[in-house]
Amino acid sequence: MSSGAAQIALEGTGASEAATGVAVLDHLLAELARAGRFDLRLEIAPDEPEAEVSAAGAALGSAVAELVTSPGALGRGVGVAPSDEALAMVVVEASEKALVVSNADLTSSRAGGLRTDLAAAFLDGLAEAAGLTIHVRLIEGEDSEHVLQAMFKALGAALADACREH
Repeated sequence: MSSGAAQIALEGTGASEAATGVAVLDHLLAELARAGRFDLRLEIAPDEPEAEVSAAGAALGSAVAELVTSPGALGRGVGVAPSDEALAMVVVEASEKALVVSNADLTSSRAGGLRTDLAAAFLDGLAEAAGLTIHVRLIEGEDSEHVLQAMFKALGAALADACREH
């Protein structure tokens, strides 16, 4: 696979091979693939960590774009997932307007030592590349690690729902 690319196999086993250069993001992408029950391969060319996070979102978005708009795909999906004390819901919809709306503010958590909000950077890249409107609702959660895991699990379930034929 070339650098900066992602491959998704629907109806997979939930296996993930992510090489983004950001260990915490690789872990979160594994959670996303497992929750969505699809196989994911994603590789990003080395860069500054913040750029790698955005590139990973864009690479996944490029892979998802065709699936979510394919004939027979619902084009919208919902996912709800827990991670310990955290609970998140994500709703995605193929849209002419790429947009991320979230009530979760993780700017102070600095996950993985990043200077920016990892989730926001990833989701912005994903929404833009896939042409998605993404709504993220943090229902409960204080621990930033658990919040991120719940969000990425819910995102995986929502993407799988939107891509599968209904």
